[in-house]
Amino acid sequence: MQQSRKEAMGLKKMGFFLKLLVLVLMSGMLVCSVQGDAHYYDFVLKKSNFTRLCSTKSMLTVNESFPGPVIRIHRGDTVYVNVQNEGDYGVTIHWHGVEQTRNPWSDGPEYITQCSIQPRTNFTYEVILGKDQEGTLWWHAHSNWTRATVHGAIVVLPAEGTTYPYPKPDAEDVIVLASWYKGDVNLLVQEALLQNSTSSTPVSDAYTINGQPGDFAACSNGTTYRLLVDYGKTYLLRIVNAIMNSETFFAISGHNLTVVGTDGTYTKPFVTSFIMIAPGQTMDVLVTMDQAPSYYYIAARQFVSENPEVPDFDDSNVTAIIQYRGNYTPPAAPSFPANLPAYHQLEVAYSFLSQFRSLASPEHPVNVPLDITTRMYITVAMNSVVYEDEGTTGTYIASSLNNISFLNPEMDVLQAYYR
Repeated sequence: MQQSRKEAMGLKKMGFFLKLLVLVLMSGMLVCSVQGDAHYYDFVLKKSNFTRLCSTKSMLTVNESFPGPVIRIHRGDTVYVNVQNEGDYGVTIHWHGVEQTRNPWSDGPEYITQCSIQPRTNFTYEVILGKDQEGTLWWHAHSNWTRATVHGAIVVLPAEGTTYPYPKPDAEDVIVLASWYKGDVNLLVQEALLQNSTSSTPVSDAYTINGQPGDFAACSNGTTYRLLVDYGKTYLLRIVNAIMNSETFFAISGHNLTVVGTDGTYTKPFVTSFIMIAPGQTMDVLVTMDQAPSYYYIAARQFVSENPEVPDFDDSNVTAIIQYRGNYTPPAAPSFPANLPAYHQLEVAYSFLSQFRSLASPEHPVNVPLDITTRMYITVAMNSVVYEDEGTTGTYIASSLNNISFLNPEMDVLQAYYR
């Protein structure tokens, strides 16, 4: 009788521990599902030869590709990127638009949150996206002007088990706009600064779409980027403006664009015949291939809001080609988008920007604080500052916030932090 009671007590304890074990395992599974998956990428920085505009140059790239590799993840995932620097100088990588909450040490601004990755050394970044970030972001070098050739897209797909807040596209493609310089952009900037301390970034020799200048550039016909499409299908284009300092108009001949997102967040969809995308910005657009099967130019050109007489900008057009699959007689030349705005159409640019609205759906809320406790007024201005240099008096332009302009610190922030 005593033995039976002991056995019963033992079975009860075993049952309790089994239930506890199941609960712990289920909790672990729940935590894993909430945290998302981990992804690992290897980036090798090294110089490679590229031929564009009738000449060949050696330039720093990631994994010998221009633009660099695309990082693809789902919302809530974490990315680890091991960067091996086989170049000639120190470089860091910045994850543009990624929130990196409480993780600034992997954000990339050189000598602000990390020292540069020196030649023949490596560093592994932990890239942590915000819990609501979904869409398209990008990465680029954050050292000098190296981002001209070291950059790529980050594609953040909906979390597992969820979908887009619009009809799922049939296919998608990444479109990276970039600047092309025949020379080394870092050397070109140094030369420009020696000639004129107020000089801006040198004017590029061409723009590129996915690494190619397009049909209108010298020695480029036949290498133009082509997107093969099927009639009746809808494509999601993830557009990244990696051009150094230029806002850009973008259009596709004969096709409307439906803007559905920008900078890793969804917007209320709106239809437009063109977009204007700022440097460093990303934009997600849907395009339905509803025209007669043929070839159609994708085209982009710089938007300049300054005086039209200012000559210091790249007035070239960069093109790619939408090519429908099927049996038809190819045109002598693709049609050019008649709706692509001219360089100085300021009102058109403002009209486009005025259409943006937050999606603000239950699945993608915009949590804006409603109780205002402090009001701050900030005046942004451009000022003409007088300086003296070896007996010569001159002026230079400096921006300011509330009449306070930036002064270069005597010590790097990172060094000051650890003193």
